[in-house]
Amino acid sequence: MPTYTALTTLPGEPAAQALAEALEALDPQGVGVFELEDGRGLWEVGGYFDHAPDPVALALLAAAHGARDFAVSELPETDWVAHVRRELSPVEAGRFFVHGSHDADRVPEGRIALLIEAAMAFGTGHHGTTLGCLRALDRLAEDCTPRTVADIGAGTAVLAMAAARVWPQAIVIASDLDPVATDVARANLAVNGLEGRVTCLTASGFDAPELAGPFDLILANILMGPLIELAPATATHLAPGGSAILSGLLTHQAEAVLGAHTAAGLTLEAREDLGDWTTLILRRPA
Repeated sequence: MPTYTALTTLPGEPAAQALAEALEALDPQGVGVFELEDGRGLWEVGGYFDHAPDPVALALLAAAHGARDFAVSELPETDWVAHVRRELSPVEAGRFFVHGSHDADRVPEGRIALLIEAAMAFGTGHHGTTLGCLRALDRLAEDCTPRTVADIGAGTAVLAMAAARVWPQAIVIASDLDPVATDVARANLAVNGLEGRVTCLTASGFDAPELAGPFDLILANILMGPLIELAPATATHLAPGGSAILSGLLTHQAEAVLGAHTAAGLTLEAREDLGDWTTLILRRPA
């Protein structure tokens, strides 16, 4: 059975969420809302259908919500998980080797292996932000031994798992505002033999008793807006002398994120640009 997608964009999250809610009336299999990471403030709303959606109804919805006309596409039947497994090769980031189960026999000797299935949407290590964070973790591991680590917006928890492997004595907490992501994180911990080593919880930012801190290391691979909004809290929750690894930002967004954190009292230790993406390592003065 073919699958149809109907995609559009419009400015602002509230408007995008309202359109997504209205789109449910057309009986889609699912609806997604995503911020476009190009700094324009646009959001994509997509509906996924097992039948061709009504073009008139889509046009009325777009007009009513100030969105662009929906682009409708018919997708061929594809085993996407198998396809992604074929296309995604293992990721090497310093001492870390991120792989799917289909590449478990390819782990080089002496590397820290992290198993993340290709079916996971974000956090497989292939994205420039996740790769940059893993490389930053590898760098910090040379001369840093944090006792407490917080992974804010953990997604698949690949960064929390990397920290738990590098610093086996550290207390590591992985949080995400999406309860589905929290479940995914727990599943990944189990298949990596790290169940019980990382505390997983659902929270927005540092809004949980377990995240009171202070932390010797904070990881936040999210988006520019939340990074800027959380800058004061990040500085407050860092222990004196502690480090923060920040990513999820485009290179042209880095200065704004850096400015918010320097205003909160943190200093820049290192920056790495990978393609269009930037990773920052910041430190709170001792």
